[in-house]
Amino acid sequence: MRHTQQQPSEHAINLAQKASLIEQQWSPRVIAEMNEYQFKVVRIEGEFIWHSHPETDEAFIVIEGKLRIDLPHGSVYVAPGELYVVPRGVEHRTAAESETKLMMIEPRGILNTGHEGGERTADSDVWI
Repeated sequence: MRHTQQQPSEHAINLAQKASLIEQQWSPRVIAEMNEYQFKVVRIEGEFIWHSHPETDEAFIVIEGKLRIDLPHGSVYVAPGELYVVPRGVEHRTAAESETKLMMIEPRGILNTGHEGGERTADSDVWI
């Protein structure tokens, strides 16, 4: 379902509240769009698969919990209120020791597993 919003919203979007509506972990949900970019919230726990996005950078903002982003030469830890941008084409894997809620910013149509595919690939462009 594609959301097109003609009028400005009368309400701010509460990121934690939107993330709490997601039933399954590792299932990003779109909460807003700006130009061709989507703002997605997701709940994660454990480790994701190694993947890259050759066509785009990917931004992660932690809402709650602690995110670990594994990169080819080490890991970056992202705390609530912090942001990290994985540059386009850089292989990475997200992980969290306990449930973590985060927002991702990326162009519309980008798959969470990049070009790797597999059972962890979530449906794209699903709004909550």
